[in-house]
Amino acid sequence: MVLTRRDFLGAGVGASVIGFSLWNIPGLVSLADGAEPKKVAEIPLIWVATGSCTGCSVSLLNSASPNIQETLLGEILPGKHLSLAFHTTVMASAGELALETLEKVTTEYPGQYVLLVDGATATAADGLYCIVGENDRGEPITGYDQVRDLSRNAAAVLAVGACASYGGIPAAAPNPTGAISIQELLEREAIETPVVNIPGCPPHPDWIVGPVATILLGGVEALRLDEHGRPAPFFTPLIHDNCPYRGHYDRGEFAEHFGDHGCLLKLGCKGPVTYGDCPIRKWNNGVNWCIQAGHPCIGCVEPDFPYEASLFEVIKPTQLTPPDWFPWADDEGEAKAISPGAAAVVGGAVGAAAVGVGMGAAKLARKDTPPRPESPDEGGEPL
Repeated sequence: MVLTRRDFLGAGVGASVIGFSLWNIPGLVSLADGAEPKKVAEIPLIWVATGSCTGCSVSLLNSASPNIQETLLGEILPGKHLSLAFHTTVMASAGELALETLEKVTTEYPGQYVLLVDGATATAADGLYCIVGENDRGEPITGYDQVRDLSRNAAAVLAVGACASYGGIPAAAPNPTGAISIQELLEREAIETPVVNIPGCPPHPDWIVGPVATILLGGVEALRLDEHGRPAPFFTPLIHDNCPYRGHYDRGEFAEHFGDHGCLLKLGCKGPVTYGDCPIRKWNNGVNWCIQAGHPCIGCVEPDFPYEASLFEVIKPTQLTPPDWFPWADDEGEAKAISPGAAAVVGGAVGAAAVGVGMGAAKLARKDTPPRPESPDEGGEPL
């Protein structure tokens, strides 16, 4: 039997997503790498979608290192293999066959499978705005019912994307479907299964694969989450600190229109109030990311997304002056402390450092530093 790598990977993805793993087929591993078959622990993944656009699924399929084939067919950790047992968007089966596969996995792996939920969950009209199938009595199964029931016996629930994490666009006012986040749903049902929020519109594929690998390695307790339930290693850096336009921002050079050169703050960039490693990790296998492509950051990983006014609402900055302890060097090479007056002059010359309300850098501001005027009526120019 001749099995090319292309045939192997093509067959593998199809087989992995209809409810069984290739690693259970005797001899297949030896065909792939010339080694004797070895026993590998199966870790089932169940991916369900409620009020979503499938963008998060597309992002996962664009995973580059490891790619999606390696993630599903290889050992993501020694002796442990992921089995994408159910995913309505990419699986080959549908209808009753798909639901039978789902029931089989939940029955055979209680408390062991990882549930990934993509999209906000509708609650209005008893959840009938989102129907994902029918039960054996012909009654509709709502997305709410499915997420609730699957969450009870899951090892962990990963809320994938801004909508699942915090409600996102479906939950924005006036929210006619009563869309809520996964955390809200579990709290309503008094379900204590741990929830990990992986926001983004869509999230980076590394943000999805990384937490799954961490859970396999040390359980949910091995994850270090921030105050919003996000994996801290991915969502600790402030985008503003690593932005390629930071130099323009510090010099007060702001783009007035799309296509202009300069900092995008006036065009609604949320970089100063958004925490994520997008500028470092980048997207599409490290090729590009939103701001580098010329578009303002929309803050899609923050709980406030999509924001009350609009995605392009200009955030209100707070003005900071350089610290008065920073030394100047005189002509003789001796340092002397900068005076508060000189600090104000330098601050005006370089445009100071403006940051969004509530960002961590604001803690560096002196308490006696006046806020920047926001309108000409208050004695200054608007941003």
